[in-house]
Amino acid sequence: MGPGLAAAHVSLADRLFVKMRDLFQYVACFFAFFSTGFLVVATWTDCWMVNADDSLEVSTKCRGLWWECVTNAFDGIRTCDEYDSILAEHPLKLVVTRALMITADVLAGFGFIILLLGLDCVKFLPDEPYIKVRICFVAGATLLIAGAPGIIGSVWYAVDVYVERSSLVLHNIFLGIQYKFGWSCWLGMAGSLGCFLAGAVLTCCLYLFKDVGPERNYPYSRRKGYSTTAVSTAQSYAAPRTQTAKMYAVDTRV
Repeated sequence: MGPGLAAAHVSLADRLFVKMRDLFQYVACFFAFFSTGFLVVATWTDCWMVNADDSLEVSTKCRGLWWECVTNAFDGIRTCDEYDSILAEHPLKLVVTRALMITADVLAGFGFIILLLGLDCVKFLPDEPYIKVRICFVAGATLLIAGAPGIIGSVWYAVDVYVERSSLVLHNIFLGIQYKFGWSCWLGMAGSLGCFLAGAVLTCCLYLFKDVGPERNYPYSRRKGYSTTAVSTAQSYAAPRTQTAKMYAVDTRV
């Protein structure tokens, strides 16, 4: 195989790897977008707890992190009551879940924005492909961190609801209403898992393709450009010094 044919094969492989890397970026962006939305919706909706089917209630009661809503089963009228001030005393489960979910929302939002700046289709640092890959890597790390408080808050809330209900059943205590975790809690879990998935794609998969594409030799090309400039500058100054040396040599002989 000649050198030209080998170079063509290498160039074709590089283009294929770049396409795969771009595909991973767009897949991660898709998951990051919906995961961030799921986390935000889960934080600010009111169905973290919902009354179970075996409760003696003619209305649907939903409890969220910020307010509680009741929907009448006959006429469909929905009324909501906000909890006391944020400075008031609340159960530990509620306070910690609020803090964890807000942290997850902020981190996921930042991760998604950083990821947008690193996409090739966004005209941000278009002549710096090496830096854009690093931006995507930072976005992946941010999304991975965002998934941690989200999954901890959602799972802890769900486990606490389940344990509370199981303890009442175990001790034959019936309060007339039984709660189970609702769709907001499920949405928080889904958003957290989506952040984990998007972060894994950006960090692990992009790491495999970090040495392909035009940015592979980017630092070397920059150094080469600087060295070439330095050599040309040195040569431009070397000529006058050589002519001056010759003139001094002629004067000395005279």
